[in-house]
Amino acid sequence: MKSVTVVKIGSLRDPNEATRGRIEVKDIPEQPLGDEDVRIKVAYCSICGSDPHLVENIFGWDLPFGLGHELSGIVTELGPKAVKKGLKIGDRVGGNFLKFCGTCYYCQNGQQQFCEYGGEYNRPGMSESIVWHESQVYKLPDHVSLKKGCLLEPVSIAVRLMDKVGMRLGQRVAICGGGPIGLLALQAIAMMGATSLTLIEPIAERRDLARRYGVEHTIDPMTEDVAARGMALTDGKGYDVVIDCSGSVRAVQPLPLITAKGGMLIYAAMYPNDYEMPLNLFKYCYANELTITGLYVAPYAYPRAMQIMDKMQLDDFTSQVFDIDDAVAAFEMQISGKYPKILIRCNHIDGE
Repeated sequence: MKSVTVVKIGSLRDPNEATRGRIEVKDIPEQPLGDEDVRIKVAYCSICGSDPHLVENIFGWDLPFGLGHELSGIVTELGPKAVKKGLKIGDRVGGNFLKFCGTCYYCQNGQQQFCEYGGEYNRPGMSESIVWHESQVYKLPDHVSLKKGCLLEPVSIAVRLMDKVGMRLGQRVAICGGGPIGLLALQAIAMMGATSLTLIEPIAERRDLARRYGVEHTIDPMTEDVAARGMALTDGKGYDVVIDCSGSVRAVQPLPLITAKGGMLIYAAMYPNDYEMPLNLFKYCYANELTITGLYVAPYAYPRAMQIMDKMQLDDFTSQVFDIDDAVAAFEMQISGKYPKILIRCNHIDGE
């Protein structure tokens, strides 16, 4: 079957072809089906902002390896013991790319995101089919199309992010980064009654999208002083909640400056694994009492994500679709930053 595969490590943005990372569509064997497994014919797999980082091999995987974890499709085969969720052949599904073991210390402690064995199940979603454990698979609501269904995983991140925030009505909020997670988080936090809602984003098209989703203010970090503008927009007090969804080592540096005393600062993106940010502990943690935290996957948020999807504006996230044979062009469009999301169509499904 066809699968989008990393065949050379390196940045896809590298102007030097000799050292640039490379992906190809390779033919790989179908995966075996276990007793509790579900085989999914993949309809769409969206490119995550982390996928280009994987081409850079931040996790040190052996070549070649597959990409893709934000997917939707239809069930084509069920293991004999995959009966707990009532799934049937032909069901339209999305899901969680991680399978949590349920037995390690972290799973038993309600911290499935740190499951000691979850990494074993990151199988390539940019393929014609994929095999997941039944626990990873969720039947999509009738009102959610397969095209939008591949966004279940990123929507679940926005849901868990709201849990981390613990939002109170009327809090001032700034989001840095207008990529898909930033724009989904912006929609979610607008629903929860944020005020002075501000997006920090250099790409004009993404700032325009944010205005449609309810943002009150935007800051262009290429032409404006983020700290000065952010403090001016909040009458010199700063934001009660500041969320970074950019993953940019340049963008994260001024964020403590605009976080209000007693506020929360969430670094909710993937960053280079060797980056260390200087932080004045006396000023921000002692004197200002900031709560600083991060975010890694969404172990329990999928049922609520499905319930919220029809309240999200998702059409802008599904407008750009490439067939799997055109995956290289899809990734070129992804790194251009022109659109919030790029989808890869892995199979043409009747009715979609």
